[in-house]
Amino acid sequence: MGGESVKTELFEQLARVGKALGSGKRLELLDLLAQGPRSVADLAAAARLGLTTASSHLQALKRAGLITSTRHGTTIEYALAGDDIATLWLQLREVAERRVADVRPATEAYLGPDDTEEIDRAELLRRVTAGTAIVLDVRPQPEYAAAHIPGAVSIPLDELAGRLDEIPADQEIVAYCRGALCVFSHDAVRLLAEHGRRAVRLTDGFLEWRLAGHPIDTAVR
Repeated sequence: MGGESVKTELFEQLARVGKALGSGKRLELLDLLAQGPRSVADLAAAARLGLTTASSHLQALKRAGLITSTRHGTTIEYALAGDDIATLWLQLREVAERRVADVRPATEAYLGPDDTEEIDRAELLRRVTAGTAIVLDVRPQPEYAAAHIPGAVSIPLDELAGRLDEIPADQEIVAYCRGALCVFSHDAVRLLAEHGRRAVRLTDGFLEWRLAGHPIDTAVR
């Protein structure tokens, strides 16, 4: 039977995961990696970090077993160690939203006013099956290429204003992005509405869609 020192060591080992998660930027990197594998340079740019700082955060996540790395020539690509890590991130976020009072106002400040219509995953599935809406993926193209909702059209948010003519004007649009804390779909619906298009957004995003076991696709349209 183990003694007190062995018990202490056990809990210290468990705490390694908690320590690795104890940084907002590391959580942001996990959120990005939940969309698919990315290089250090891509992650640094997306998270607005220097390469050295991004690498340091990624190494901390890797030491805790949360992510893996693979070398492709001179490029190192990182990925979540498994879907359990994506689930852990989602559960951490949900607990924080329920228990930390400051999360809600911070979320509202980031996402902007509640001025866009939303639909849930069940309604999106119904509309896709019925063929009554265009599903628009407004994440950066590499994330779409890694995996996306079947049938979705990729137009990244920063290209949307210049590519409106690619979307039929007589069909409703359902925009989605990374997850419930992703602002891209909110901004996309606002932009589409300004141009007279009928648009709603998915309540959450691709992370929740995938973890719910809904079909995904990797074919680029």
